[in-house]
Amino acid sequence: MQLGKIRGAIHSTINHSFYNGRKLLIVDYLDYKSKPTGEYVIAVDTVGTGAGETVLVIDEGNSARQIVDRANAPVRAVIVGVVDQISTRD
Repeated sequence: MQLGKIRGAIHSTINHSFYNGRKLLIVDYLDYKSKPTGEYVIAVDTVGTGAGETVLVIDEGNSARQIVDRANAPVRAVIVGVVDQISTRD
């Protein structure tokens, strides 16, 4: 599982039927101090998030397919939670 911040959305007119009615979001990965790592992923939104929110992302194909309950879905990453607060001892 990865920590991330929603940067924006992807809109497409031609795509695989799996993506019909699903929101694709661009997620910048964050380190444990909430600083961007410079990496990003495009993830399927399963919790109703929006731009600027901090989220939890599962970035592993098999786990992502289990979340959407489709064994052959063309998906690698899904957003599975919205983060309300991060506490560290640094």
